[in-house]
Amino acid sequence: MLDPIFVVALGIVLVIVLIGFARLNAFLALLISAVVVSLAAPGAWEMKIARVGQAFGTTAGKIGIVIALAAVIGKCLMDSGAADRIVRTCLRLIGENRAPVALMTSGFVLSIPVFFDTVFYLLVPLARSLYRQTRKRYVQSILVIAGGAAITHTLVPPTPGPLVIAETLGVDIGKLIAAGILVGIPAAVVGLFAANLLDRWNPIPMRPYPGEEQLPIPRDSDLPPFGIAILPVILPVILISSNTVVQVLAKSASFPQAPLRVLAMVGDPNAALLLSALVAMATLKWKRGLSLAELAKRCEEALMSGGVIILITSAGGAFGAMLQQTGISERLPALLSLESQEIGRFWLIAAFLIAAVMKTAQGSSTVAMITTSAMIASLFPAGELASHIQCDPVYLALSIGAGSLVFCWMNDSGFWVVARMSGLTEMEALRLWTVQAAVVGIAAFLAALCAAAVFPMV
Repeated sequence: MLDPIFVVALGIVLVIVLIGFARLNAFLALLISAVVVSLAAPGAWEMKIARVGQAFGTTAGKIGIVIALAAVIGKCLMDSGAADRIVRTCLRLIGENRAPVALMTSGFVLSIPVFFDTVFYLLVPLARSLYRQTRKRYVQSILVIAGGAAITHTLVPPTPGPLVIAETLGVDIGKLIAAGILVGIPAAVVGLFAANLLDRWNPIPMRPYPGEEQLPIPRDSDLPPFGIAILPVILPVILISSNTVVQVLAKSASFPQAPLRVLAMVGDPNAALLLSALVAMATLKWKRGLSLAELAKRCEEALMSGGVIILITSAGGAFGAMLQQTGISERLPALLSLESQEIGRFWLIAAFLIAAVMKTAQGSSTVAMITTSAMIASLFPAGELASHIQCDPVYLALSIGAGSLVFCWMNDSGFWVVARMSGLTEMEALRLWTVQAAVVGIAAFLAALCAAAVFPMV
């Protein structure tokens, strides 16, 4: 049997060669690489190809409807002038120079209850509209949205990764929410500066989506009112956030269960985005006076661009799943010599590095967080974690979350979401988003390390 590290390295090199040098389409490159890795990984031969398709389908099942609906929402926001209205209102309130702060804050806040991909889909039309208004700093706008969303996605419950870390390490969820936000704020500030520098070094203009027509900038009187314009953005956030409240209230017998079940249903991301898409479509029809046939054509254009994103993202998910099939999760502990339990607070550094290696190897931040937390928790007797690491385990949880942001590249479905929705090439996304994710991840870890030294809470 081939060593898992060799197989993972083979898959990584193959993706880079096929995309970076052979210039093969990203979907085909990721699919071929996933098949090669699956063939080299352990398992029954009759399942080696089938499991690639299963992993592709699993990823598509999770994100396919969301991406398709988000593409429709984004198209309608742009064509109806709703995105322009939101941007113009924000610029009047905070000024053009502080627009990146607003976008970073939006991504940071919205990603606490909503998944990273969904937040990015919802906000990227605002970045594109901002560029149409100002004709500058498109890269910065994209990076601050993605950076802000990624920080809270990996540090703050109730997103799955931090939630599982809290349960595995015995960390109070409320404490992790507060600590994650406090540690995330300086990381977001660093991300703002990093995005500004990356934009100056790589001033890439906004590119139209395939088949998209560049519409003239509308007059202010042609735009929908702000309340209606922002409704497709905040409606799914409110509905999806209601799931968190429902889960808490459902545990209490004093609350009627029927309304809670209704809230849970409409709080599903697919249902929430469907309602949002309907609102966005109605706004577009109203403001542009479109016939139903014309509205259907606009939606079809959006779905065509969304279909490409779904294919590439799902192929990236299949590739990451095949890397997990190699057994890399079991191989890493021995490689990293984790048998020592007397290194005290250096466990924060070890946890950060392990999570970073796990993320690099298999692509999923959530998998990296879950695997690393389980790996570390298994090394200590129950209830003795704080005494061994010489600080509150919440800092260990934050270190793991920060590590899962490094290194975001082609085996991560989020990488492809950012690249395709932003109109960046693979190499541009590696130079920009991969670097931005690493910067905010390292900044979050350093903030957690400093907080552990000043306020160990043991």
